[in-house]
Amino acid sequence: MRHGQVANHTEMRYNGHHDVDITDLGVLQMRRLAEFFSNIPVKAVYSSDLTRAAKGAEIISSSLGLGFTKVNALRELHLGRWEGLTRGEAVARFPEDEGFSFRDLGTGKVEGGESLPDLSARVMPAVRDIIERHRNETACIVAHGGVNRVILSDAMGLPLENFFRIEQDYGCVNAIDYFDDGVKVVKLLNGGPNQEMQATRLY
Repeated sequence: MRHGQVANHTEMRYNGHHDVDITDLGVLQMRRLAEFFSNIPVKAVYSSDLTRAAKGAEIISSSLGLGFTKVNALRELHLGRWEGLTRGEAVARFPEDEGFSFRDLGTGKVEGGESLPDLSARVMPAVRDIIERHRNETACIVAHGGVNRVILSDAMGLPLENFFRIEQDYGCVNAIDYFDDGVKVVKLLNGGPNQEMQATRLY
């Protein structure tokens, strides 16, 4: 799942590894997810070690009577010298970056940051380790939009350049079945109780 709404969501900042908290709405989104999982036999909860994900994992795991494990490798894409900045601030500080687009992350990166292949190479070994430890069980991961897109791209066999075609709203849930023969089936994408409420408001 993706963490709840972040405190600086209106500022359009590139948070990356920049540590920010979640809003009161973000906390409510995580509480809704805790209720969503209350009737599912979850055996373990993992999260990025960044506050916005770890706070959500704590809310969910405590409601399930579990602890949770922070995994550094599940952090969001590192955005190098753009960390914590808006695009306007980044370009003003580094005018040579004006032509850079995040659509180019499949092959490029911000100076000091990661590309999508770099992110995948960091995230997927951690995910495979979690899968191996919880064969025939349900495990939850509270992570970030970029991390989730990498996991979903891998599950669906999509090239990473399709990364931005996958939506990941705050507080969304994705469900993936992993089978012993290597088959992966995405059963739910960008869903859950928070998305259902949003759809009700929109339609």
